[in-house]
Amino acid sequence: MNDELTGKVALVAGGTRGASRAIAVELGRRGAYVYVTGRTSRQHRSEVDRPETIEGTVERITEAGGRGVAVRVDHLDRDQVRALAERIDDEQGRLDILVDGLWGGDDYLGWGQPVWEHSLDASLRMIRLGIDSHIITSHHLLPLLIREPGGLVVEMTDGTAEINATFRAGTSLAFYVAKAAAHHLALAQAHELGEYGATAVAMTPGWLRSEAMLEGFGVTEENWRDALAKEPHFCISESPAFVGRAVASLAADPDRGRFAGQTLDSGQLAKIYDFDDVDGSRPDGWRYVREVQQAGKPADPTGYR
Repeated sequence: MNDELTGKVALVAGGTRGASRAIAVELGRRGAYVYVTGRTSRQHRSEVDRPETIEGTVERITEAGGRGVAVRVDHLDRDQVRALAERIDDEQGRLDILVDGLWGGDDYLGWGQPVWEHSLDASLRMIRLGIDSHIITSHHLLPLLIREPGGLVVEMTDGTAEINATFRAGTSLAFYVAKAAAHHLALAQAHELGEYGATAVAMTPGWLRSEAMLEGFGVTEENWRDALAKEPHFCISESPAFVGRAVASLAADPDRGRFAGQTLDSGQLAKIYDFDDVDGSRPDGWRYVREVQQAGKPADPTGYR
């Protein structure tokens, strides 16, 4: 652990698994005290119905030398979010970093289905999970974050602003809208927070080797390259730790305000802050997607990691 973020208080909303879990760990590793929230605890599972828990994330923070606490919160329940804000205020009196990684909508995706064929309930649930929860969280937590200058808000998304400027074939309408909303949330929050000396950005990993993604391919982090036989472009994938290092590096940068309102990605920040993924490589995932995958070229990560 290093002490770059010692004295800082972070909330990682939706920190149960994936990118948000890794971000929580890396913030803790650098010295921040981390509140980890989500709907899945050891006593309760959310509709996602996966084994990862908020307590498991805090255990990883502890293993990394950091400190944190798990708080079960449904961020669509405004009373629970209000209570969370009051608890952080009572215990810490401040909030320096808010990472909004709330999602949990993968079971509703409906790939390739036009909106009139896709379940309306599923579409609206994705909007609730990907947009409403973020606005509720901002409403209750930002008054605490602006109490001291220098706060950071990170809205997690899927895809760069450039990628999401057009509709990706096969994506469901509601998923696209829910994820693309993060770019606009960051723009709006950057404007609203600017006078308080706070910074808001959107952040996307590349092709993430999340727990669910590895499970879907039938591989582990240790043998993930075996999945290339099924999906050759998976060669550009990155571990969750890569985006965790990206956000932690951004949080530790006193000049991070230069990124206000932008959508950032892990490969981009790796070049700026000079960090690597766990295997020593430096995947530039979204540049690869544009220049290789979307261009219809054979899978080849040469020059991209």
